[in-house]
Amino acid sequence: MTPSSWPCPLPGGGTCEEFAIQFDAGRTVRLLVVPALFDEGNRMRRFTVEVMRRLDAAGVDSFLPDFPGCNESLQALESQDPTDWLDAMTAAARHFNAGHVLGIRGGCLFTPQRLPTFHYAPVKAASILRQMVRARTLASREAGREESREQLAAKALVNGITLAGYDIGADFYRQFEMMTPEDDAVIVTQEHLGSSGLWLRAEPDENAAQADVLAAILATALAS
Repeated sequence: MTPSSWPCPLPGGGTCEEFAIQFDAGRTVRLLVVPALFDEGNRMRRFTVEVMRRLDAAGVDSFLPDFPGCNESLQALESQDPTDWLDAMTAAARHFNAGHVLGIRGGCLFTPQRLPTFHYAPVKAASILRQMVRARTLASREAGREESREQLAAKALVNGITLAGYDIGADFYRQFEMMTPEDDAVIVTQEHLGSSGLWLRAEPDENAAQADVLAAILATALAS
């Protein structure tokens, strides 16, 4: 496993360097991994890397790029919109010469088109936002403030909103909430892996057995 960077397109033209984790031995089978989003991404990052580690042992190169505005990115999250993120993942796939792509949870919304695609536990954007808004209303209530889901949604559409520590712009929120995963991917459900999904945990966690199963499913499919 080595850190890398890739040229991410900027909305006004040009590029900036974004971070990626890679297992790259120059092999023929090369998989772009589009991570889960926001707090789910934090909770599942180690699991994601462990899947990539197992794929490396199975002879598969893999690449995990940051979304602009997230993790190590120097771009401002509030200035992003979903088109920027899809353009970024498309550019990453091209830069790393990926022949296949794996989307994880909300990352399934941003898997590049025209590549053979796997989706692990895909989720609609509206569901992601609903959970993040619910977490904010609960936190506000504990702090003695009342914020309704309707009030927060109305605010987000005009001024943007901070959810789970993420500053989401109004344009991003407006476009994102309508997004659903493409239906032409090979779906890997949580039932395939067994037990509950790691995105449901309160803190970042890992599960070696689940990582074994997902990596085996992918390695078998990629070898065929």
